[in-house]
Amino acid sequence: MTHRIVVLGAGYAGANAAGRLARKLHPADTEITLVNADPEFVERVRLHQLAAGQDLKVRRLTDVFANTGVRVRIARVAAVDAERKIVHTDDGDIAYDTLVYALGSAATGVPEHACDIAGKQSALRLRSRLRDLGAGATVLVVGGGLTGIEAATEIAEARPDLAVSLATRGELGDWLSDKARQHLRKAFDRLGITVHEGVDGRELTADVTVWTTGFAVHPIAAATTLEVAASGQIVVDETMRSVSHPDVYAIGDAALAKGGSGTTLRMSCASGVPTAHLAADAIAARLTGGEIPQNKIGYNGQCISLGRNDAVMQWVTPDDRPKPSALTGKAAVRLKEFICKGAAWSISHPTLMLPARRRRIAEVSAVTENALQF
Repeated sequence: MTHRIVVLGAGYAGANAAGRLARKLHPADTEITLVNADPEFVERVRLHQLAAGQDLKVRRLTDVFANTGVRVRIARVAAVDAERKIVHTDDGDIAYDTLVYALGSAATGVPEHACDIAGKQSALRLRSRLRDLGAGATVLVVGGGLTGIEAATEIAEARPDLAVSLATRGELGDWLSDKARQHLRKAFDRLGITVHEGVDGRELTADVTVWTTGFAVHPIAAATTLEVAASGQIVVDETMRSVSHPDVYAIGDAALAKGGSGTTLRMSCASGVPTAHLAADAIAARLTGGEIPQNKIGYNGQCISLGRNDAVMQWVTPDDRPKPSALTGKAAVRLKEFICKGAAWSISHPTLMLPARRRRIAEVSAVTENALQF
């Protein structure tokens, strides 16, 4: 009997999970389907660049997964019936034996007329708005996190004729080390970005407002019988498996997951890729009778681009607390570019990363019936 694995979402988490499963499981026993609304892989960590007028490399999912054994289905997920093990899409229903839920997150609380850069289409809308602005027009970025900082600096560098400002409730980069924070302020001064700190209820006006105050997960999981947190994220165990439905795994932003140190993982590419690898390895192990992998997920650093010619790499502890040290300037630019290109390369070459023997489910007697009981 063929074991049907359905992966929902082809961002960094979902695409990595599908590719890793294809490398580990024999196609004679498994059928892997990757479902995504967009026909292309969206390099989300570069959407601030897209919004600022740069073009990103196109990676069509059908090309990426050609000859890998992964079936790409371009469809929008409407609902998940976790009891009947069926995914409802606008292109028909898909039955599964194991589900990998990686639908990710989107911008939350975006006011009317404001823009966001949480998705490709919203980044393109902002790009169009910025293109129409004349010299001296004002752009306000609301939110002082990583997305807000990268958006403000990218726009200011690409359009020095605009008056760019950033508003944050706290202090600029207040979670960073002293060294990183000082470099960040110098970069903002160099780019002419005005910073409004301690903003709480104050009215600020601009010709274009970019909203980057936070992310919320796709609401589909909360509408199922899956156990979810108040955030709408699926609650998972140490192997990214749903605590309420053992045939469902959640990865990336969609999961309320902990790392190897017991700290809750933040929404980021840095969390999405390792949770995808862990979930894929756990699924393969349970289906073939292999050893269940340990959760050793931890962080090394936070990359922050400050336009195309400057950056900060804040070194952190495995549980994501900043260390005193940080890499800045051109060296940080090169390191961040290496990381971003590496992440995209792993998506573009799903069967070349960490080659592994494709194991047969039939290698273990009665695995098909008992795999999800481990």
